Amino acid sequence: MSNSIGKNIVFTLFGESHGGEIGIVADGLPAGLAIDNEFIKLQLSRRRPAGSISTARREADEYRIVSGAFNGKTTGAPLCLLIPNKDVRSSAYEFLKETPRPGHADYTAAVKYGGFADYRGGGHFSGRLTAPLTAMGALLMPILKARGIDISAHIYSVGDIKDKPFTPTALEMETSRQGFPTIDEAAGERIKEYIKEAADNGDSVGGIIEIAVTGFPAGVGEPWFDGVENSLARGLFGIPAVKGVEFGLGFGFGNSTGSQANDAFSLEKGKVVTKTNNNGGINGGISNGMPLIYRIAVKPTPSIYKEQRTLNLVSGKEEGLKIEGRHDPAIIHRAIPVAESVSAMVLCDLLCEQFGKGCLLQREVVKL
Repeated sequence: MSNSIGKNIVFTLFGESHGGEIGIVADGLPAGLAIDNEFIKLQLSRRRPAGSISTARREADEYRIVSGAFNGKTTGAPLCLLIPNKDVRSSAYEFLKETPRPGHADYTAAVKYGGFADYRGGGHFSGRLTAPLTAMGALLMPILKARGIDISAHIYSVGDIKDKPFTPTALEMETSRQGFPTIDEAAGERIKEYIKEAADNGDSVGGIIEIAVTGFPAGVGEPWFDGVENSLARGLFGIPAVKGVEFGLGFGFGNSTGSQANDAFSLEKGKVVTKTNNNGGINGGISNGMPLIYRIAVKPTPSIYKEQRTLNLVSGKEEGLKIEGRHDPAIIHRAIPVAESVSAMVLCDLLCEQFGKGCLLQREVVKL
């Protein structure tokens, strides 16, 4: 299995949905980084289920850092973070031995690993493993923020309901990390109702999350295969249910002309800027100093309460399948802190590639 990401700081994810513990190891963190446990707890609380629009599974996510930290700071040794699984009901998944769920990795995992994969709750493929991802990114986000780099995300759209996009005005606002993050409160309430309606019908919905990174310096990233877009996309596609990533205008470039899409350069207060940001702060795979703007498409939760068709792998016959258990009618609101955290992990690694690991210890990252 390939469960690691990063070159200078290698992050390795491990565990299964119904195993004893899930966790993540960060190998390569410099010594002396402060650990903000309150912020980690806050981000984990944002990922946890939220009332009627989330699963009934309730995990406290009481994490433990079992190595790589001492007296509230990193030691330079590999940092290992563990989160226990307590609220498990494994018997609800016995049917997966014979009948894979449509839209899940049940069938592909069974083929790939010869039937030895842990199928309970989705096993290693479960969204449950986004908890340690969230915790690790939350450890890094205050470190980036202290160096002038802030990462924020919000629900951009669900169905036909759209929130306002990030704009320079919105980026300057103090972003709340509580509750159900949308720029327009009215849009947020309509999205909640839309999700609740799907849940009442035994169905699920997907949506789009928009992420913005401000204060990221110019000159970071490589051309071709190790660009900022490449690196972020690889990390973001690791989040279960993410099926699309676009940067800046994204697929809108396909309906634009060069005169509409190009970002003209200007000088403001001695700093090179662009008058528009259609390229999402990246040119040629390298950051240009403007805010990084990108979006991820999150598919509807595949576990739904409506009857679906599947194949019985033992009998070879099609069957009706009605999934029981505890499932989210939408995961988009819970995926927001995950997207922020994965972004932090990737961006920290990119900064270390450009400026060395000491840049995470400096109060301000070198800016061109």
